[in-house]
Amino acid sequence: MAEPLHATEYRSSGTPLLAAPAPRIPVLAFGMSLGVFLAVTYVLCVGFDLIFPGQAMYQTWLRLLPGFTWLSWQSFLLGLVESFAYGWYVALIFGPLFNFFARRWK
Repeated sequence: MAEPLHATEYRSSGTPLLAAPAPRIPVLAFGMSLGVFLAVTYVLCVGFDLIFPGQAMYQTWLRLLPGFTWLSWQSFLLGLVESFAYGWYVALIFGPLFNFFARRWK
């Protein structure tokens, strides 16, 4: 006679499937990637504005980057640092939130 199954036991045929772990975003790698991405994008946009002044969007930079003025070396470097910092801001907020919800709803 077969033994009764307990609540934690089960019997099935075949190979048991392993549950995939919840995806995680490594916040440090995400922060560096996003920070460098935004810094490179900022440099490309400033270069575009200098090459094509009729199509410039530096007025947008004036509103998005506190303390930024068009264009001195100090202002350019400030915008570069702020762009990198915006990337880290997004990573520090989004990464842990994603990891939290991915763990809850795997």
